[in-house]
This record gives sequence, C-alpha cells and structure tokens, in this order.
Amino acid sequence: AWYYEAEPAPFLELVADAVWRSRLLEVSYRRWQAPEEVTRVLRPLGLVLKAGIWYLAAQVATSDKGGVRTYRLSNILELEVTDERFERPADFDLGAWWQASTRRFEKELATDTAQLRVTVAGMKALRDLGAAVAQAAEASAGEPDEAGWRTKVDGLTAPEAQAMFLGGLPGPASELGLGEAMASAQLKLMAALPDGWREDARRVSARFHLDPIDWYRGPSATDHLPAIAQAVWSEHRVAMRYESWKGEVSRRVDPLGLVLKAGIWYLAAQVGSGVRTYRLSNILDLEVTDEGFERPADFDLGAWWLASTRRFEKELATDTAQLRVTAAGMKALRDLGAAVAQAAEASAGEPDEAGWRRVTIPIESIPHAAAQVLRLGAQAEVLKPAALRRAVVERLEAVKALYVD
Repeated sequence: AWYYEAEPAPFLELVADAVWRSRLLEVSYRRWQAPEEVTRVLRPLGLVLKAGIWYLAAQVATSDKGGVRTYRLSNILELEVTDERFERPADFDLGAWWQASTRRFEKELATDTAQLRVTVAGMKALRDLGAAVAQAAEASAGEPDEAGWRTKVDGLTAPEAQAMFLGGLPGPASELGLGEAMASAQLKLMAALPDGWREDARRVSARFHLDPIDWYRGPSATDHLPAIAQAVWSEHRVAMRYESWKGEVSRRVDPLGLVLKAGIWYLAAQVGSGVRTYRLSNILDLEVTDEGFERPADFDLGAWWLASTRRFEKELATDTAQLRVTAAGMKALRDLGAAVAQAAEASAGEPDEAGWRRVTIPIESIPHAAAQVLRLGAQAEVLKPAALRRAVVERLEAVKALYVD
C-alpha cells in the first residue's frame, strides 16, 4: 500500500519450510489483546501475503477443536521447527478459508451503522475509510443542501475481501480480460508437468496465498482496464478524460504499462518526454485510437515504478513534527505508514514516569499532519511545530461546534 513497506517477517523461511514439510511449530507469540507472551504448538497449514503483511494459518496442536487461526508473522517472538510431522486436513482449502475468515472478521467489526452530514470534501474523504464505507455512503447519500452538505450517509457495513491465489492471480487476470486464457494455460501447464511436479504445483496453491488488497478495502473500479491493457499490448495511443486532483483534464497518452498496487490499478503513460502515473478509477472517458507509438526501448516498468513511488512519497514529507505519545500511541503510529513508524522508533526517547515518550516524525502539509495526529486521539500530543499544534486545536474546536446541541 502507499506509504507502507513490506512488514519484516524474520521467521518466514522457517515457517514456509514447516508448512511445506508439515512439521509442528513451537512459537512464542505477542497477541493484540494483551501485552504478555503466549506459547503455542501449531500445525502450520498455509501462508498468506495480504497487502505486504505475512500471516500464518495454523491449528493449535494441543486443541481438539480443530479450528484454524490466523497468526501475524511479525508478532512471532521466538520460533522452532520440530521434527514431529502432522497430518494435514485433506479438505482444507487455504484460499476459501482465508476469504471466509477475512469476511467474517470484517463483518464482526461493523456491528452498527451511523448517519452523518458531510461536505463535498467530507464525501471524498470517506473513501479513505474503506470500500464498504465509501460504497454505502454513495448508495445512501441524499441531495446536497444549500451549503453543500449531504445527509443520509449510513449503512456502514463490512467490505468483502478479494482473495487471489498466488499460483495464478485469477482476480487481476479476470480484470484484464484474461481469466479464461489463464485458466486454460494453467490446465495445459499442469498436463505438461512431470507427475512429481504436478503435486508440487498443487501444494503451492494449497499452502501459499496472495491477497494484495489492504484490510477494509475493496478493488477499485476497472471499467476501462481491458481496453487499456489492449492498448498497452498493441502500442496504440489513447485519448482520455481524467479527473485529477486539480480538476478534469483531457489527455492523449502513450500507454507503457499497468501496475496493480494494493488492489488499485495504475497506468504508466508517456506524455511528451516524461512518464506519468494515472489511476484507472479516475478515468472518466477513454478511447483507444488507431494511432500507434514507438515504445522506449530502455523503459523498465518495474524499475520506473519503484523509483517513482519512492520519489513521490519522499517529496510529500517536507517537514517534521515532535510528538509526545503513550505506549498505545507509539503502536498506533504504525498505522500512519512505514516512514512515520521507523522515524518514531529511531527518535524515541526514554519513557517518563507516566509512560509517555517523545518522538519526531516526518509530515507533509500542516492540514494533512493534523488529520493524521487526530487519528491517534488522546494517545498523542503535538509539541511542535506550533502551527501544527494550533491546527489540531482548531479542528477539535470545529468538530466540537458541530455537537454543541
């Protein structure tokens, strides 16, 4: 996801080996409900990579209930692969279990609805709260009043998680219009493999699962994806009407490649001598022209994307802020992105008598930073800059004014 890096998973190779060879694991694990460690003997059934974070699907070996639980690898403190083999459940389907598990988890969290009155900017900001919130808001939004506020934004239900198999990525393939072709290719490849290799291929899809969409998010709109994919493949120029953050613009671009990041499709396209990024869900109209173009021979999509995203995120963080945070606030800083979490860990001072620590984090603009800090609630206090401290106070006063009655 944007502003995040793949989470460290120091025991990944050992866990993968145990999953592959069906060996019991002894783990010390840190649970989110309590600070103390717990020790478990687990039957590792599969690994799932969701939005850059690795999870282990496992049964507790000492339990007769046979239920499968989820363990986040970054919360494993100690681990040992034993020599004891276990019998893998013959009917366990990792992809189906993960999809059902995430749907159930997210559904259980959303137990009620709320009705809001929002501005046009607030309506757009609801997208950042997840696909379920955004979709429910759009479906239930009333007509704007004279001041531009809209009511009847309710029905905040849980989103459906989109699970994709590591071995084939059928979700993105279907979006590209290649679902049937990929399924056919998999069957042909399976038939061509030696007997021993076929079983290994089946074991990979049964034990390792890729779900690239972040929690509480759904896939973005892909109405124009097949047409753009064909234009990329055939090297034909496209004409499009696009909604940028500045407003609607019309562009004729040379499509060089497509990137799927955290469940959202982006187009890398050349305009003049430069390559720009366009989010597909923001394309309003699109036409693939008959005009061909010559693709730059030295263009490397993967290398360009990595450099582009790093430059984009680095350019956004133009200043720093000093905060005072509780232990819970320190953990909550992880939700603000890898750069923030890493800077906080590196700069954290010793906790005072009440457990508060001083940290320095990178920030973008004052308004953006104020919104981020408010997500931490009473677990963080801005010490400086003064402009950010004032902005937080002003936002709190503005919110309080809405609830004076």
